[in-house]
Amino acid sequence: MLIQAIVFLPLIGALIAGLLGRVIGHRTSEYITTGLLIIAAVCSWIVFAGYWFAPEAAEAAGHGEATKVEVMRWIASGGLDLRWVLRVDTLTAVMLVVVTTVSSLVHVYSIGYMADDPHRARFFAYLSLFTFAMLMLVTADNFLQMFFGWEGVGLASYLLIGFWYTRPSANAAAMKAFVVNRVGDFGFALGIFAAFLVLGQLNFDDAFHAVEANKDATIHFLSWDFHAMTVVCLLLFMGAMGKSAQFLLHTWLPDAMEGPTPVSALIHAATMVTAGVFMVARFSPMFVASEFAMTTVMIVGAITAFFAATVGLVQNDIKRVIAYSTCSQLGYMFVALGAGMFSAGIFHLFTHAFFKALLFLGAGSVIHAMHHEQDMRNMGGLRKKIPVTYWLMIIGTLALTGVGIPGTPLGFAGFFSKDGIIEVAYAAGGSTGYIAFWALVIAAMFTSFYSWRLIHLTFHGSPRDATHGFGHDVHEDDANAHAEPDAAGNHHDEHGSAYDHAHESPPVMLVPLYILAAGAVLAGVVFNDLFFGHAEHIEHFFAGSLVVPGDLLEAAHGVPLWVKWSATVAMLIGFVAAYQMYIRDPAAPRRLADANPGLYRFLLNKWYFDELYDRIFVRPAIWLGTALWKGFDDQLVDKTLTEGLGARVKDITGRVVKLQSGYLYHYAFAMLIGIAALLTWAIAAGGLLG
Repeated sequence: MLIQAIVFLPLIGALIAGLLGRVIGHRTSEYITTGLLIIAAVCSWIVFAGYWFAPEAAEAAGHGEATKVEVMRWIASGGLDLRWVLRVDTLTAVMLVVVTTVSSLVHVYSIGYMADDPHRARFFAYLSLFTFAMLMLVTADNFLQMFFGWEGVGLASYLLIGFWYTRPSANAAAMKAFVVNRVGDFGFALGIFAAFLVLGQLNFDDAFHAVEANKDATIHFLSWDFHAMTVVCLLLFMGAMGKSAQFLLHTWLPDAMEGPTPVSALIHAATMVTAGVFMVARFSPMFVASEFAMTTVMIVGAITAFFAATVGLVQNDIKRVIAYSTCSQLGYMFVALGAGMFSAGIFHLFTHAFFKALLFLGAGSVIHAMHHEQDMRNMGGLRKKIPVTYWLMIIGTLALTGVGIPGTPLGFAGFFSKDGIIEVAYAAGGSTGYIAFWALVIAAMFTSFYSWRLIHLTFHGSPRDATHGFGHDVHEDDANAHAEPDAAGNHHDEHGSAYDHAHESPPVMLVPLYILAAGAVLAGVVFNDLFFGHAEHIEHFFAGSLVVPGDLLEAAHGVPLWVKWSATVAMLIGFVAAYQMYIRDPAAPRRLADANPGLYRFLLNKWYFDELYDRIFVRPAIWLGTALWKGFDDQLVDKTLTEGLGARVKDITGRVVKLQSGYLYHYAFAMLIGIAALLTWAIAAGGLLG
């Protein structure tokens, strides 16, 4: 019953708050949805504990196979018999803990953050619906069930990002996230079709067992033959690129900041963006059958990690900096997956959930204190105003940047998982492995720089709001920074009093931060052996739920000492650079931006991907849509065919109506003309026949 409770309690909460919210009130809706999520989180930890404390027993009990709980018979058509089954194995248990823990904490946090919003019941209904869809995804036992959860997450994210629907920017961001994800989901759907075509199965276990027999199969398309498993995996990975905001399909992620800050934490920390990582790990038996697909995953991950880190260097919106950090960290996860070390990718997913949720909710606490101001250039000196938030953000930053001592159990969560991925990339070898290694090391340096830049601009120095002297660190015409609206969706112009009135968040917002901070400190050292320790420990723990390459793991543990220290050195360089530029010499960023205006604009405008996509896709689509609308529909169909034919009929009937004069002699004359015409036709026809 535990697994059913975990999955369906959020759905019950969503239905109660969504359908009865106006009847029972906002406060009751908050308590019901939050209480049900907390129960689901506790149940998830109980399930996870069975794999954590007794992995050998769990493996022996299931003989390395998943536990399955059937809910109902779903689809029965001919030979197809699909059942709604909840699949529980170690990989599922890890995701259940991550999703329900972060979601329950976001629910608690939102009670304080959204206290003045007039639509709180709807907001909590959306949060719970999102959680249910994500739980459906991670407990899926077949491709179709996963697709249901996959699309449910997309729908719920659209509703959450566009929660303040009266704002055009929120509507545009929600639509952008929905459309960009549809591009990836189209590939995901094709991947499911291809997998069924090649493997002949929709259930995961049957499909995985069929991989060995079909690893050399080909797909004939037009006049070419393609390696079947490569095609299947690349199409599936296209879906992962959309959901996890990988390079080329990443543009929706920063705009998702238009939603309330708790939404940012839920989407970016542990749920939607990690769906792609989970999917690739779940399909690891299929991906290892295609070396090209694995290489592609690794390359895309490395590019994403580097690209997003470069963009994060110059962003001034506090939430956008953290958003690009998420994009970059997802790149790390995919590098591990592409290298074949799936447990390392899931390990970083696990630790990342704690410290990234901590950073997002901490940023929300800052925004709450600053009366919905998000531009870091308008902050400064907040360390004395909100000291608790400051130290919690410091913990999150230490975990994100990977502070620790290589070769020892001393370090924050990100140190163990992120540094492990860097070592895996080096151990993978080859040109791809070494390129990925250096891309990740450079990204680690950039991550340290922009993370400490955020801390310095927000908490250190002097206040920089209008009252205390407006002082941007770089060009003041930056368009990416803005203020988050209040609960009603309205913006405030309170620069003159933002700092003076800044105050610490209420306990209901700080308690979730304390719990996440504990995870950011302990998650790495406590769980390192299960995810990235000895091969036999990992195999026992995951019990066949994903592939564990023992040779690569040994090679990763045996990399040279300078490789183990590379990420730490890069982190220190980034820290020193940020301290020099934002504490010792605050004018340095302006000088650097003025000296390199092209590079600054290039990074500030996110490599111009939005502008490029606008020219290549958006404008042609609008032009084609307008042409079909005004040229085809309005002119040809409506005015020429539909309205035109109607106008001709009306014109003809108007002329005929004039014959209806109402005079008897007119009708008699018409009858005589008709009779004469009929007689003439009869005589002529008779003459022709004779």
